[in-house]
Amino acid sequence: MSVRPDKELVRLDLKFGNIDWEKATVKQYELEKELGIWRIFLNGYTRKGFVVFDEEAMPREKLLEILKELEPEVVEEKKLTASELAETSYSWNNILGKTES
Repeated sequence: MSVRPDKELVRLDLKFGNIDWEKATVKQYELEKELGIWRIFLNGYTRKGFVVFDEEAMPREKLLEILKELEPEVVEEKKLTASELAETSYSWNNILGKTES
C-alpha cells in the first residue's frame, strides 16, 4: 500500500488531567495498533502528549473516546501532510546527508 505524499494528517497536542506512566503506556500501545494512527507519544510524567492521525481512517471522536479516561484537553491542532511528517521524522544524520546531496 502506497501513501500519497500530500495525504493530509492531523496532529493534536494534548494535555491530560488523569494520567500516569502506566496508563500512558497502555493507551499508547492500544492506539499504536490502530491503522489511522501515524505517530503517538503520551507522557505520564509531564501529562502531555501528541497524536498524528488520519481523520478518514480514525475519526477524531473515536480517538478522543479511547483517550477519555485520561481526561484529554486539546492544546493545539495542526494540519500536515505525510511528506511533512516524514521530513520532521528524519534523524540528524539523514538531514545532514540530505543537505550534502
